Order: sequence, then structure tokens, then C-alpha cells
Amino acid sequence: MSLEEFRLLLDSGRKLRIKFGADVTAGFLHLGHAVNLWMMREMQERGHLVQFLIGDFTTRIGDPTGRSGARIPPSRESVERDAEAFIRQIGGVLITDDPEVFEVRRNSEWWDRRGLGDFLGFAGGLTTRRLLSRDMFRAREAAGGEIRLDEMIYPLLQGWDSVELGSDLTIVGSDQLFNESMGRLFQERSGRDPQVIITTRITPGLDGKAKQSKSLGNYIAISDGPREMFGKAMSLPDALLRGWLEVYTLLPMGEIDSLCDPSSGPGPRAAKIGLAGALVERWWGREAALAEVDWFESTFSRREFPADAPLLEVEVGSHGLLELLARLRPGDSRSALRRLILEGGVGVEGRVEKDPSGTVTVEVGRIIRLRLGKRGFYRLRAGSGRG
Repeated sequence: MSLEEFRLLLDSGRKLRIKFGADVTAGFLHLGHAVNLWMMREMQERGHLVQFLIGDFTTRIGDPTGRSGARIPPSRESVERDAEAFIRQIGGVLITDDPEVFEVRRNSEWWDRRGLGDFLGFAGGLTTRRLLSRDMFRAREAAGGEIRLDEMIYPLLQGWDSVELGSDLTIVGSDQLFNESMGRLFQERSGRDPQVIITTRITPGLDGKAKQSKSLGNYIAISDGPREMFGKAMSLPDALLRGWLEVYTLLPMGEIDSLCDPSSGPGPRAAKIGLAGALVERWWGREAALAEVDWFESTFSRREFPADAPLLEVEVGSHGLLELLARLRPGDSRSALRRLILEGGVGVEGRVEKDPSGTVTVEVGRIIRLRLGKRGFYRLRAGSGRG
């Protein structure tokens, strides 16, 4: 697993098979996944084949990577639903409409038909000491946690996938190095050339702690719209700026150095605007990025209320503040909205409202402006009341 191996692979002149495996524990992809996708896209443009391997079998077992304990396996139905969402989203980066450079596989193709004898045959010779040497297993043991047998078997299954695919190359986060090294081992045992493994850097998520995860809510999804992507990037802790600029944007290193220079740079806020704009430009184009920078500056620097804030039509008369917020944010619980009010996170016509039992009066011909949290802006006007 060296740079020399990778160079020899590229110089071989043959069409390479690139393994891209994903267990479908949630139907979304975030910027962390996209680092690998962009590298694969470059390989596709050189004529190489990306094999998108949906781990529909291994998802039922569960990779312990990044988890301190066991989890409940998802149903077959949820696996299939999330797999379809994955395929739609990776189409935003990879070429998915050309069978010469993209194909979809499922590891149930071989695991559903293999018997216990087959498994024992290729697993023979592996020791529990080697499997338990994995860092997350050691950490879980040190914390007094349990390690299930099926979790120990998982790296073997992922490794054998590389044999079935005839993988030449795999591009993964550094947390998958152990599993993909099993692929090299099994390929060598099978008399094949071992796959080359390229590992990419994993950054902490928006909370500055764990890696990006849907369950933690500390991620930017590749399906996020320009406004949401920009706003999330602006919430990044200052200490993570350089890492995110280096990993997730196409900005030249000289420009990143200038943005992050503590003595001569523009400061963390301007650097975050640079990050947020670069992210939106990469995913949505330069025009969208410029529009979001202008929106942010006018809203938060010049304190202008966004002219394009969502508009809700309600009946003329007096409305309970909490009821209005529930209509504006139907996905939020009443307790969360009440807490937002009490914490001073709600403003009506520029005034902070801290009374959950307060009211808002809507009159004909007048638009009322509401602010929810730091980035939630809404307008109310008299109408049919059906939104």
C-alpha cells in the first residue's frame, strides 16, 4: 500500500476496477463521503470503472466503525429504500449513466448463496488477536463494553467483497483501512493482485468533535440547498477552518494560507464566508455562491430582513405566537419552540418575544416579519389561512 503501487497501477494501461462500498444505514451522503466521490469521478474521466457496492448484506450486520456499542440491524425494506437514495445522490458527483464507467452491485449477490463451509474456508488462519487489534475494538474493551461476534466477522465480509469484485483500487476514509486491508489479504490468498488502498482524511463535523454523522446532526449533506449549505458552514468552529478548506474546497493552498493567517488574514468570520462560498460554488455554481454571500452580508452585516423570506398566509386577527411557530416549523416539537421563545430566539418586527403565551395580530395589507433562531426568517400576511 504505497504511492509506488498506485503509480504502477495507473501506468499499467488497463481499465481499473474501483471498489466503492457503502453500507446503507441512512439514505444520505455528506461532504465527508464526497471527498472520495470526487477522486473517483476523476478516475472515471480517465476511463476507469467505479463499482458501487451496496452492502445490503453487511448492513444487516453493521460495521462497528465509529460506534461505541452495538446497534439494531435495519430491515431489508429500509436498506433498499436507503440504497435508492444513495444512488440518486452520488449521481451529483459520479457519472452514473454510462455502464463503461459505473455499475451497481450488491454483496447479497454472493453472501446470500454462500454456505457456512465457504465462510470457514476463507476465514481459516485468521486469529482473534488480529481482529481484536482494531483500534475501536480496543477502545470499546477499555471502556468495559462488549464486542459481538458478528461485529468481529464484519471486516472479513468486507474484505472478501474485494475478491468477488476483482477490485484493483479502493478509496476510503482512514477509518476503513483495517477492513480494506482484509481485502488485500484475501486477494493475495486467492492468487490475485492485492488492491491498492487510498485513504482520505476525516475531519470533525460541525460540532468540532465526532466525524460528520446524521445521528449527531453535525454534517453538511451533499443534497443541502445553497442557503442551508452556506449557513451550516458559517457555524463551523474556528479551529476547524483550515482542515475544512483543505479537504472540502478547490481553493488553492496559497489562498487558504492567506485566509487562515492569524496575523495578516481577514479573520475567522471572513474565512468562514470564504469556506461557505467555496462549498456552494462547488456544488451549486458560482452564481449561487455569489447570491448566498450577498444574502448573508445583507442579512447579518447590514441587518436587512431577507426580501425572499418564506411567506405564510394566515387569517386576519390575533394568533398565539406558539401556534404560529408550529405552523412555520411543523417539524419542530412544541417544547423545542417554547424553549426557543424563552431563550430569546424569536423576534417579531425586530422585537425579541420571550412570552410563549404571547400573540401576534395580523391585519389586512400589512406584512409581519418574524425571526426564528439565527437563520430562520419568515413573513406573515393576511390571506386564506391555508399557507
